[in-house]
Amino acid sequence: MEEIFKKLDYPNEVSFFQDGEKALAYMTREDVLPFLILSDINMPKISGLELKRKIHTDEQLQKKCIPYLFFTTTASKNAVIDAYSMSAQGFFIKQTSARELELTISTIMEYWRRCYSPNQYET
Repeated sequence: MEEIFKKLDYPNEVSFFQDGEKALAYMTREDVLPFLILSDINMPKISGLELKRKIHTDEQLQKKCIPYLFFTTTASKNAVIDAYSMSAQGFFIKQTSARELELTISTIMEYWRRCYSPNQYET
């Protein structure tokens, strides 16, 4: 993933977290406004579904209007239902081909770069 983001050369800062707790701590900082969250379902400490639930129920994080997409290796029907029931904006399976993975990342990024959201306006 890191290599693909470097290759695509988007101006956005890209941050990777080894577990959901670190990601949550980062997102709750007042000086941080992520453009987009790509989350695995299976993460240590806080799963991706639990992380989405925490963001979905936290008033301050809700105000940041961060698009949340799941990007994982496998998916069960229940995981997809759970994700969308918490207002996830997408659910993607990681491709094994680097080219297909690059195409998916590019498509996601281009969509969200063109999409307007409340966090694009000055407060």
